[in-house]
Amino acid sequence: MFRYLSLTEQEKQRMLQAMGRGSTDELFAAIPENIRLKRNLDIPGPLSETEVLRFFKELAARNFHADDNAYFLGAGAYHHFVPVVIDALISRAEFFTAYTPYQPEVAQGTLQSIFEFQTLICQLTGLDVANASLYDGSTALAEALLMAERTRGRRHFVLSSLVHPQYRAVVSTYTRNMEWKIDLLARTSQGLTHLDAAASLMTDSTAALVVQYPNFLGGIEDLSRAAALARRHGAMLVVAVAEPIALGLLQSPGALGADICVGEAQALGIPLSYGGPYAGFFSTRDDLKRHMPGRIVGQTVDADGQRGFVLTLATREQHIRREKATSNICTNEGLCALMSSIFMCTLGKDGMKELAKQNFSKAHYAADQLERRGNKIVYGRRFFNEFVVTAGAPVARINARLAAEGIVGGYDLSRDYPEMANQMLVCVTEQNTRQEIDRFVQILSAAETAA
Repeated sequence: MFRYLSLTEQEKQRMLQAMGRGSTDELFAAIPENIRLKRNLDIPGPLSETEVLRFFKELAARNFHADDNAYFLGAGAYHHFVPVVIDALISRAEFFTAYTPYQPEVAQGTLQSIFEFQTLICQLTGLDVANASLYDGSTALAEALLMAERTRGRRHFVLSSLVHPQYRAVVSTYTRNMEWKIDLLARTSQGLTHLDAAASLMTDSTAALVVQYPNFLGGIEDLSRAAALARRHGAMLVVAVAEPIALGLLQSPGALGADICVGEAQALGIPLSYGGPYAGFFSTRDDLKRHMPGRIVGQTVDADGQRGFVLTLATREQHIRREKATSNICTNEGLCALMSSIFMCTLGKDGMKELAKQNFSKAHYAADQLERRGNKIVYGRRFFNEFVVTAGAPVARINARLAAEGIVGGYDLSRDYPEMANQMLVCVTEQNTRQEIDRFVQILSAAETAA
């Protein structure tokens, strides 16, 4: 604390003198007497820096940290390895104030990092152009639907119920006062979006069909079929990706016919961080780029022929006339996007593929072990690193037992799908060892028996 606060009465008097005031009360004389606080604040007394640090370390020690416990929770936020090079690079002083580049061409480093993030997202999603400046996966999805309305001039959407429930909630918030119609698609017995139902719901007034890949239950959707359904009615296929590590193994949304792919970059080198900050991503076809929200950084050369970067497209209302703007998205999320860029560059294409394979293999090993113990894997084996298992007792009770053993259990699906009582969404990543998986299976089965 000594680094930031005035230490002596003499320094206080010097500041008052510089302002032409004789006392602190005189400084605040403009505040009416009847609304001034007449007592001391009800807060603890001053602490030394050592005491403050000790206090916050004691608070932090109460957290159930993913790095200190076996972790089987996913549902949109994933425990993946974060290479140490990320912290080393983002700790450089020039990155600490990464924000919206209001004088962009001066901030060549910021522009280059955004340009590289865009390039990597295009490679990952298989689409032509990506932007920057989205808060997270949920708001990116809402922006994608707004873009679909702008380009198609339609207000009907067909949305899979297996899109992340929180993403759907954000879409609802964005569109609550718009004259939109959103139809939800049920799931099949295989835990996939009911595309037969989509065929009957979609019309020539439909702006977009929206699915998640892999979906919220971990299932791998048939994007080619979904794209064909959308094309039949002149609608867009919007694909949401909450677990982008899957794209290291699965065929890209762009290759399967997606018009827009949005998602959450957290799994790409950003720690869990108790919910944020994270970074959304947004990619689309080249012919749709002028309808994108946020900003696009481009590459050019200067008068001397040197490589340089420019803010090629900025469709925010602060940059152009309000009526021409596509969005009021203003965040840069520059530091988080940089973390994801370093992560993808560090692993490379082969590393991303190997990482995805480990997630896939370990999750399927866990499912096999649970099934041998008598637990039902609800939707078969068409999943990436998350799957649904039937528990023999309320999930909250089983998770409490797991927590007592130093294990973070799966997601209680009854929170969002009431009909899925006693069903748990289990996530297994490269961070889980065979020993952890076997212990998780053993304790989960024991907890069911005790219940």
